[in-house]
Amino acid sequence: MTVRELLDILTIATISLGAIFFLAGTVGLLRFPDALSRLHALGKADNLGLGLIILGLLPRVDWPFGALKLGLVWILILLAGAASSQLIARKIYKENKR
Repeated sequence: MTVRELLDILTIATISLGAIFFLAGTVGLLRFPDALSRLHALGKADNLGLGLIILGLLPRVDWPFGALKLGLVWILILLAGAASSQLIARKIYKENKR
């Protein structure tokens, strides 16, 4: 097997695994009973799924700037997801406290 074929297999495997984590997050969003557990399941699964997809895309980009762009996109999405999850959870907590 050549290096290119191994990279193809790695890309297919990690992107497929990332898609499975996205699917698991969606199932958690639909199945869990309350908003906080839904938010938790969706945040964890989506962050890991996105990380795996970006890991699968890394062999396909022009180095090093393409990899840097993918890494920055992942970091920005992680930060945005954490901030929005915190704001949603705080709002839910304050509404349930009353």
